[in-house]
Amino acid sequence: MLAVSSREILLERRHFNPEKSALWDKLSLAQKFAASSLNQFGYDLAFVRSSNIGCTAVLLCNGESATISSDGDIDTSPALIVRT
Repeated sequence: MLAVSSREILLERRHFNPEKSALWDKLSLAQKFAASSLNQFGYDLAFVRSSNIGCTAVLLCNGESATISSDGDIDTSPALIVRT
């Protein structure tokens, strides 16, 4: 049996790319409208993070990131480091 370290599992999870429709289903209506407007500028929905304050959508475009709060507020200069 092959032993897999927890680090390898975490690294594999980072490279997992779920269906875009599954990500869109996690967004609020306000986030969907905001994400659609950012799509026009080349941003793609990368992942969604949930916390006790709500759900944050993270979009990427040419190495730049943008976030959308659960209220639909767009931040194109977030204090966020996205590991690739």
